[in-house]
Amino acid sequence: MSPKWLAMSILSRLFARQPDPREALRPLWNAIVAEARRPSWYTSGGAEDTVSGRFDMVSAIYSLVLIHMEKDSELVPDTALLTELFVHDMDGQLREFGINDVVVGKRIGKLMGATGGRMAAYKAGLAGDNATLADAVRRNVTLREGADPAVIANGLRAFSERLERTSANLLCSGEIAA
Repeated sequence: MSPKWLAMSILSRLFARQPDPREALRPLWNAIVAEARRPSWYTSGGAEDTVSGRFDMVSAIYSLVLIHMEKDSELVPDTALLTELFVHDMDGQLREFGINDVVVGKRIGKLMGATGGRMAAYKAGLAGDNATLADAVRRNVTLREGADPAVIANGLRAFSERLERTSANLLCSGEIAA
């Protein structure tokens, strides 16, 4: 082993980039976004197909996934990584809309606060009856005029039941039970 090779080996290990641990959860994040963009939430469900309505649905699906993950000690550490993906995505979306650097941090803080409140509302709604969950939807999803929040509430409960049937490994790989 030459000294030059040894020095290069040590340097490459010292300065090698470690894989981003969030990337292991990228498939789950992509599955959350895909679920939130499913057309039926907007057509038959009545969510408004606007920036606000789409954010509301991403927040709802993301909240249900976090609620599920918090019940599994194996998945609890991954909730922080998934939240970082959420924040990174929202940051990128705000920048695409032309929000400047000074304001992005404040907006992200507000979005995270709102998402925390929504998560609590959905957790209570899932633990309660359909009327309680429908009320959480009414307060947290931008709906088209005349839309019945119970339709989305029923869909969210069904999605939550799918999460319950999904193993930790499949969930992290973005494969949610049918």
